[in-house]
Order: sequence, then C-alpha cells, then structure tokens
Amino acid sequence: QLQLVESGGGLVQPGGSLRLSCAASGFILDYYVIGWFRQAPGKEREGVSCMSSSGRSTKYADSVKGRFTISRDNAKNMVYLQMNSLKPEDTGIYYCAADPRALFSQCVSDRFGSWGQGTQVTVSS
Repeated sequence: QLQLVESGGGLVQPGGSLRLSCAASGFILDYYVIGWFRQAPGKEREGVSCMSSSGRSTKYADSVKGRFTISRDNAKNMVYLQMNSLKPEDTGIYYCAADPRALFSQCVSDRFGSWGQGTQVTVSS
C-alpha cells in the first residue's frame, strides 16, 4: 500500500528554518515525480515545489524561490523540503505528494494521486 508520511513541521520565528521530511513506503520512489504543497487557512492548496523523477529538474513557486530547496533520496525513499528565511505567509499545512505521471513543471495538486496527511508549519513571533 502506497503511503507518504510527513514530519518536521512546527512553530518557528520569522527568519528561521525548518526541514520537512516525507517518508515513502509501498512503492519505489525512483519512478515518481514528487511535490510539496501547502494550504493556508481559507486558501486553496498551492504548489510549493516539485521535482522530476530523476531529480535533475525542479520547479518552485515564485514566493519561495531562493529560500526553499526540494530534494530526494531514492535509496532511502525519502523526500525533503529545506525551508530558510521563513515568513509569516509561509504558515500552513504542508503536504508531500507523488505521482508517476505528473509533470514536475506544472506542479499542480490535481496531477498528483498520492498524498500524505500533512504537517503544520507556523511562522510567528
């Protein structure tokens, strides 16, 4: 059974950093496009970053470029999102997603079929 489990969320002050992790099980991550999405209260879910199955190509939302870095370790079936210089507007529930047919360049939620349960990130002083 395909499963994604996020961890690493929490409360952090503006300017701080967090590293989110996503553990994949029940499938071979090598063949999947991966993505991180977030949803703030009262807002739609948005794509934060996506990465191709090879790991050679990435896409970032304009709002996080230069601050966030997506990565994957296929040997460990793990996906990561390093978040630096966090801002209050980064607050939300962060979800890990994977799909073998998604296009990393589109990074839209309706292209991904497998999702984690989400982890809360709160940026506040």
